[in-house]
Amino acid sequence: MNEIVDDGGVASAARARIGETVRARLDRNPMVSRIDAPDLEIYGRQDFLSPEECAGLRTLIDEDAQPSTLFSGSANADYRTSASCNLSPWDRLVGSVSDRICALMGIPADHGETLQGQRYQSGQEYKVHCDYFPVTASYWPAMLKTGGQRSWTAMIYLSPVEAGGETHFPQCGFMVPPVEGMILIWNNMDRDGAPNPFSLHAARPVEKGTKYVVTKWFRERPWKP
Repeated sequence: MNEIVDDGGVASAARARIGETVRARLDRNPMVSRIDAPDLEIYGRQDFLSPEECAGLRTLIDEDAQPSTLFSGSANADYRTSASCNLSPWDRLVGSVSDRICALMGIPADHGETLQGQRYQSGQEYKVHCDYFPVTASYWPAMLKTGGQRSWTAMIYLSPVEAGGETHFPQCGFMVPPVEGMILIWNNMDRDGAPNPFSLHAARPVEKGTKYVVTKWFRERPWKP
């Protein structure tokens, strides 16, 4: 398997090594559980954040949240209807949470993007999408220069939801319901380091209540914002 650094759409020894490193670390952690999904590496840990930390992050999201856009920068009234914001890495709570995610996964902090907060109110959703970058997308050359592919995703539920709001992995046939304080971690690449279509996921519509999450994406190389 040859390392390829100029095409994020094929196998890569470097991305495969990232996967092996994170997988080994999470498998050793007794607080982390692997979800049974043959085609996707996905893990969960309950009570990663305390109720007080979740409340603090919800407040920060409410202060800055704006209508979400797609990664290309376009707004879409039907596809992604949440509100979101990038949280300041200089905020003490945000910095602490980011550091703990990096420590849990064993990925250098400089590979991590800014922690993003998202809020879904009743009826809001984010339809099926991938976190990795399609290399045919217009923005891929810019992503290549700013750290390359997104390897892993870490997402933390910040609130209970009375109904709806599950994270749905349609290619794998399961959903993960929101549980306050739980972190969900998955590999966007397959074992060979190529984008894994089984990582496609959706934020199901909230039926009752409000859903808050924070998400941190990790690049294959140091991120250059």
